[in-house]
Amino acid sequence: MSESDTGVAAVRPAGQAADRLRITEIFHSIQGEADAIGWRTVFVRLTGCPLRCVWCDTEYSFHGGDWHTVDDILAEVASHGARHVCVTGGEPLAQKRCIPLLARLCDAGYEVSLETSGALDVSAVDPRVRKVMDLKAPDSGESARNLWANLAHLLPHDQVKIVIASRADYEWARGVVAEHGIDRRCMVLFSPVHGAVQPRELAQWIIEDRVPVRFQLQLHKLLWNDAPGH
Repeated sequence: MSESDTGVAAVRPAGQAADRLRITEIFHSIQGEADAIGWRTVFVRLTGCPLRCVWCDTEYSFHGGDWHTVDDILAEVASHGARHVCVTGGEPLAQKRCIPLLARLCDAGYEVSLETSGALDVSAVDPRVRKVMDLKAPDSGESARNLWANLAHLLPHDQVKIVIASRADYEWARGVVAEHGIDRRCMVLFSPVHGAVQPRELAQWIIEDRVPVRFQLQLHKLLWNDAPGH
């Protein structure tokens, strides 16, 4: 994505664009997943994603958006008076200025989480940030994009999320957790794809196999049925 897409970069003072990011939306809602579930949270959704998972529920964030400076983003976040901030996408790390944004949010005293696909390098993410990193199961269509070197950069407060669309996905996920000892690095979350795997079915598989993971449903789907801005 190029700043020239906006048609206005040329009329801005030199250097002013250096800290800008393309933003799909900034909104105040309830965190629907991971270890901050239920907390009032400000979501900063960056535009763009290099992946095309077949079950993606935020395709509207792939294109468009508006340019905002980091200062403007922080001002909007502060206006909502929430302690928790989640930087998400799309794939937020596809914009290189996401890294300094995360650090600025941490410097401002927020509890910051990053939702990332697991396909891009997370090594430069501020260690104060809680990384919620996907590993893409085969039915996503993007499992070949998993960057396995990212596992070495996970900290105890981070989380690995695997979204499961079938029994085959579950078997793959169970094997990956065991092979890489991911549960010994950080929390692992298994989440069913809505309409593909019944939540009770996935929960039963986890119980029967005694898999050391945390089952989760996406609370925002139950509350707002995935409507943008929630």
